[in-house]
Amino acid sequence: MATQTYTVTGMTCSHCVNSVSAEVGAIPGVTDVQVDLASGTVTVTSDQPVDETAVAAAVDEAGYELAR
Repeated sequence: MATQTYTVTGMTCSHCVNSVSAEVGAIPGVTDVQVDLASGTVTVTSDQPVDETAVAAAVDEAGYELAR
């Protein structure tokens, strides 16, 4: 198991949380996604480490941006 936490900018409501959770959760190997709206963090748990570019692309697809 691998766990990585990212910061996502632009999330303001529960719809944002659901969109990011759905897109990141669709990445192959991801087993859990926890989004903390207050802090803007997204914690991704997966079978193997997930490539950051895949997470960034999923967050972008949801309409938000991965802070770097």
